[in-house]
Parts: sequence; C-alpha cells; structure tokens
Amino acid sequence: MASQEAWQSPIAPGISLYQETAGERPSYPSLDGSRTCDVAIVGGGYTGLQAAYYLAKAGVSVVLIEACRFGDGASGRNGGQLGTGQRWWPEEMEEKIGYERSKALFDLAEAAKRHLLDFAMDHQIDIDFMPGQMNVSHKVGYQRAYHANAEIAASRYDYPHLRFMDREETQQRLGSNRYLCGVRDTGTGHIHPLKLLIGLARVAANAGAGIFEMTKATAIRQGGGKVTIETPQGQIVSSKALIACNGYIGNLEPVTASHVMPIRSFIGATAPITGHPDVLAGGEAVADSRFVVRYFRKTKDGRLLFGGREAYTADNPRDITQHIRRQIAEIYPTLGNIEITHAWGGSVGITMPRQPFVRDVMPGVTSIGGYSGHGVMLANYCGKLYAETVLGKSADLELFRALDVPAFPGGAAMRAPLLFLALSWFALRDRF
Repeated sequence: MASQEAWQSPIAPGISLYQETAGERPSYPSLDGSRTCDVAIVGGGYTGLQAAYYLAKAGVSVVLIEACRFGDGASGRNGGQLGTGQRWWPEEMEEKIGYERSKALFDLAEAAKRHLLDFAMDHQIDIDFMPGQMNVSHKVGYQRAYHANAEIAASRYDYPHLRFMDREETQQRLGSNRYLCGVRDTGTGHIHPLKLLIGLARVAANAGAGIFEMTKATAIRQGGGKVTIETPQGQIVSSKALIACNGYIGNLEPVTASHVMPIRSFIGATAPITGHPDVLAGGEAVADSRFVVRYFRKTKDGRLLFGGREAYTADNPRDITQHIRRQIAEIYPTLGNIEITHAWGGSVGITMPRQPFVRDVMPGVTSIGGYSGHGVMLANYCGKLYAETVLGKSADLELFRALDVPAFPGGAAMRAPLLFLALSWFALRDRF
C-alpha cells in the first residue's frame, strides 16, 4: 500500500487536507480473476458503496470495482457541505414540475440528510460534523428571492430552519462585507467527506460485499439475460449492474457520458486562521449565488477551506493556489497573504438541468450520477434507494428517474467545447 503522504491519484491533482486528516486509510485488493454475482457495481464512491452495503446486508451477492483507490473521486475530495433540498430551491422546482413533485423531492432530500447522519452515528464513523450553512447573495437584486426562500421553506415545505439575513447580519456572520444578504440554515451542516467514505467502505466490506479497488472497467455489455463487465483482471458476470461513476464515466458507457458532464473543481485549505476570530465566527459553511459557486467553511482545526475555481476541460491549471488565494482575498482582504497548505481538485458530474441522472441504459443496467455539486447527501441516498429498488422495498428512486434530464447538445465531438463556451459565459455574467 502506498503511504498517504506519497499517494497521488492519477485522476485528480494535489494531496488534499482530507487525506492528511482522515486517519488510517485501508487499502483493498484489486480483482484477481473472473467473478459471478447477483449485482455488479462500477464505481466506489458514495453511491456505489451504499448500494453495495444495503444489498450485501440483505444477502445479495455483490461485486464492486473502483478504478483507483476508494476516495480518489468526488466522494473523497468534495467541499463537504450537506445543503438542504435539491440543487434548485424548492420554489424553482415547483415552477417546473408542480408543487406535489417538488415537495416529494424536497422531502426525499431531507430523508437523505437524516440517513447520512444516522448512518455515520450507527456505524461509529466520525465525520467531523459541524452544524449550520449560509447561502449568500453577491447581488442586490436577489434580496427579494432570498427573503421569499425562507418564507416558502417554512410555509409550504415544512422546513422551519431557514431564516433571512439582511445585509448587516450577513456581513457580521461572515466577517466580510462582500455579500449583501442571505439565508441561514440551522437544519444542516458540513462534514469531512473522506472520513465518511473510508467508514462506508469498511461497513460495506464487513457486510459481505466484494469490494475491489485499482480495478478499471473497460467495457460493459448485455446479452443472454446477463451483464458482463470487462476489466484487465477478469470478467464480472451478473444479473444486474449499477454504473456509479458520476463525473468519471469517461467513454465507458455512451448514454451516461452524453448526460453527465465532468467539470473540474478546485479547493484550497489555509493554515489555521486563529488570528481572525470574526471570520465565520459561528462555524457555518457558506455557498454563494454565483453560477460558478464559491463555497467555503472552517474546519474543526480552524483552517479556511475554500472552493470555487473551476475549469471546463479535462486539463488542470498549473497553479491552483494562485486562483484560490485571489478569490479568498476578494472576500477576506486580511487573508490575502495567508498560507495555503493544501490545494486539490477533482471532477464534478453535472447535468443540463443540474438534477440527478437516473436511467436504465441497457437491460438490467442502471446508471446514477450527475449530482451537480449537491451529491454529499444525494449520492449516499441514491445508493440506498437503488438497493431498495433491487430488493423491491421502495420505489422512491422513481422520483429522480421521472425528471427530464436531456443530453448535452453537440454529440460526442462537440459536447465539451459547447459546455466550455456556455459555462464561460455564465462565469462572465457572475463577474459583471
């Protein structure tokens, strides 16, 4: 096993703060020959491992493969914020799909939040949970929408934990005058994502799931009522399969690749900011109103963890820290020269409407992904819901399956260039 200090994922740049603070990170074997099973799972993030755990617990034979190490993808490298509801505010969802479906999806997201926290507690996984989140606006014109969001959450969605913050309160709680209003959410919080992932892998293995890392799926095909997954180490033949690759789907399966697009997101962690007690004095996480969202929070040891630098190609920027420090300084000028001790990145899977993609892409093969930056809760819960679907216990996954998630335009050759142009335009709008 490579040491934590030496290991650097081939799919994401930088040693993350999470890797250095997660404690023991066990290694798991790679696949050592062909296998047969009831359900095969490709992808060892939150979705795949949750599905593996619940299926194995019910006595279903499961083989799960991960191309790199567990935690090298988005599940182990993300911003750690739980959020509330879906990626859209509930009133936005309501305009598109009606109140009944919007309320059902909101309630499902609340169930996902409870599941994550209960799962960690039940299995004694220390996830460094810290309560509170603030969504803040960088434009004056959003004040009415933010005020309405808190009222609608309480009156129509039975969620009393949101409260509108005026400019003075927003700036006082942030310790910055950069934002103009916001909502404070006392019903959610933020976590150490890699600790959750490590604990989840342990729980899935203990339940009897066959989990293998450093095993890349090279092809998936269906025939004769069976699904075959090819790897360099052997075949996996199963009755059903789950594709849970999210932003790392690559060319493995074309339907998923046309609907779930990876964008590169980057995070930096500063040295402890103990000399700045006014910065996020309440310990809440923050996400702002930009299309290219800036998200930040303090860790338990008093560092500022800041994300917001994105790239819309497969390439990584040469100097992550330069861009992150510049964004930190815009919000906290007194931290303009703060040391950034860690900087890392990874791929976030997004869809056109920023809603999860759930679809049977061939007989017996379900693909789930595209959480669009809202995956800490939803990815875990979708894995559980997939298992319950296979076991005939729940049909809640159908709420996501019924969403209209179109493919990105342009076909295989033009998807990435068109996405680059579109997202660059939105980033320009954020600036001006």
